[in-house]
Amino acid sequence: MKSLTTFIHQPKGILKILQFTSRCAHSLNRDHNYDVIVVGGGHAGAEASSAAARMGCRTLLVTHKKETVGEMSCNPSFGGIGKGHLMKEIDALDGLCARICDISGVQYKILNKRKGPAVWGPRAQIDRLLYKSHIQRELFENTPNLRVMEAPVEDLLTEPSVDTSALRRCCGIILGDGTKVRGKTVVLTTGTFLKGQINIGLEVRPAGRIGDAPSIGLANTLEELGFRMGRLKTGTPPRLDGSTINYKVCEAHKGDDPPVPFSFMNDSVWIKN
Repeated sequence: MKSLTTFIHQPKGILKILQFTSRCAHSLNRDHNYDVIVVGGGHAGAEASSAAARMGCRTLLVTHKKETVGEMSCNPSFGGIGKGHLMKEIDALDGLCARICDISGVQYKILNKRKGPAVWGPRAQIDRLLYKSHIQRELFENTPNLRVMEAPVEDLLTEPSVDTSALRRCCGIILGDGTKVRGKTVVLTTGTFLKGQINIGLEVRPAGRIGDAPSIGLANTLEELGFRMGRLKTGTPPRLDGSTINYKVCEAHKGDDPPVPFSFMNDSVWIKN
């Protein structure tokens, strides 16, 4: 099975349209006017909406399903070579993922330990349900200034730009039922959902991921604005039936003892190794 994620090519001449910052001349009532609108409730969307709300911005997170906010991929791990450094950088900016991993992991291990500290890669295997539960509690209950809305985003509200380096500027979103929601800044964290598709053998079908619909209208809007769309393959591997594996001939790789936390804010993780 393969799921495809969509990327956006940024052509010269409409550079600033990706900033999606504007002051709209028109507004709806206060409930439909935000400082920051984040589209997509995956890892990037959780971090973006949390960061904006913590900075005091009136923030709206729009996602297809509230119950999938913070949903981990089929490979439930965080960090590793390269990505572990990224998590440290997010944590230094008071992000969520490192702190949540420290209360959701089932095994913690520093990779590349045979080499110098500059190339060490902290990694954790995560309990998917625990991680999602903690992320949702953080966003839904412990983040002032943040509203979470369950709705598909089908289009962007744009208007002519006063800046000569950009053709148009974005000032909000249009939901699947036609509702217009205005915002000074729109952040797209749509992941695999922009015209996403899943390939299983020779079968190809539209999907953001299994069980979720893709975002077709929003992808069409970006194309009409001049962005070149493409896909990157995630390449989900096949599953192995644990009952068919002879573990006696396998080499065990245990977690670190004691486990090293991801977050600079923590001295230890929630479990003992």
